Amino acid sequence: MDPAVFRILEKKRHGGRLGRDEIRQVSHGAASGEWGDAELGALLMACSIRGLDLGETLELTQAMLESGEQWDLAADLPTVGDKHSTGGVGDKVSLLLAPLMAAVGRPVMMLAGRGLGHTGGTTDKLEAIPGVELSLDRKRCLETLQKTGMAIGQATGGIAPADKRLYALRDRTATIDVIPLICGSILSKKLAVGAAAIVFDVKTGDGAFMQKREDSVELARQLVDTTKAMGRKACALVTDMSQPLGRWVGHTSEVREIYECFDGHGQHDFLEVTYLLCEELAAMTGGALPRSAFEEVTRNGKARECFEKWAEHQGAEPAWLKKPRFELAPEEVAIKADRSGVFAATENRNIGFLLAEAGGGRPRPEVPIDFGVSLEMKAKLGDQIGAGQEIARLYLRRRDESLERRMAACFKVEEEGQAPPLVVERL
Repeated sequence: MDPAVFRILEKKRHGGRLGRDEIRQVSHGAASGEWGDAELGALLMACSIRGLDLGETLELTQAMLESGEQWDLAADLPTVGDKHSTGGVGDKVSLLLAPLMAAVGRPVMMLAGRGLGHTGGTTDKLEAIPGVELSLDRKRCLETLQKTGMAIGQATGGIAPADKRLYALRDRTATIDVIPLICGSILSKKLAVGAAAIVFDVKTGDGAFMQKREDSVELARQLVDTTKAMGRKACALVTDMSQPLGRWVGHTSEVREIYECFDGHGQHDFLEVTYLLCEELAAMTGGALPRSAFEEVTRNGKARECFEKWAEHQGAEPAWLKKPRFELAPEEVAIKADRSGVFAATENRNIGFLLAEAGGGRPRPEVPIDFGVSLEMKAKLGDQIGAGQEIARLYLRRRDESLERRMAACFKVEEEGQAPPLVVERL
């Protein structure tokens, strides 16, 4: 082993603070392959146990950002914004927020990801639209923004290659939930794109990666503080993920829910979180806009027009866009309450895993997704429920008694219960 590498590992293992040059050596070693998996895995575990302070997190973010391309979109579009969610069950906010912002004249660009664990990925959901092409480089991204006011997709391989290597190893070394590493991973990609401002939607509750409120708030704080320290505007909302967001969970069905919002039938919780995030992002990218501005473009067809203009520009089939078709899996299973009371709780994380098990997610990267596997929520936490009342409806490709039984057990009716607040904290 290189003596310099050994000294860095030993220093962090004993709780020492890594300096700028040491962190840059780690990032360079990850991107170039000069550091092996064993050395990087040892460093990740040391960081998990000993932690990284704000200065180390800032240096790591900067080093990973500089390991690849830097688009600096704000140099060409000074008001371009970005939004990031830490992910959850039924979280399709990005699909609605982007056309809403575009419709009020505030461009938005988001690099999206695929599903991770129990959560569905924005990229996977958008691929339910026939023909859509989501690979983006800077030139195509800027062209799409200028023509449609929004761009969503996956970056070509040049963005933050150091993070790509470390992220894969975090999954193998049980260091996914280390807050400074999460922060560095998210921001090395977001800041490389170079929007003028970022709004973060940090989820908390059973269906979130950060289930404890205090962990979610700390992650939100680090994301905001690090972004601001690197010269960009930022704010964060910590929002509830103790139940599926909105009405639908599933790839085709979540795109369907966007169209339901365009038609005036959006669910209150989904619309409320989306509008709040739009308001925050607008205030940072050209000045505050009232809630009514976003409600109006939802109602009058401008947001739908922006969404379909963007989708067609990125390759979606025009015939589908003129008459969208949302084909759900054919086997319908009603999930009913076995007693009367209050809809008190869901095992939200298990809901996500069970839908993935049914084919609505990827156990391995090469396995295709069944876009029609879905769950439709018929009730929300805090609702009064009668015995035998339908709480949810499951759409499967084929019946599976074991899976259906385990899904039904995820919904809890008790004597007492109440709806949790949608927004836990603002930073």
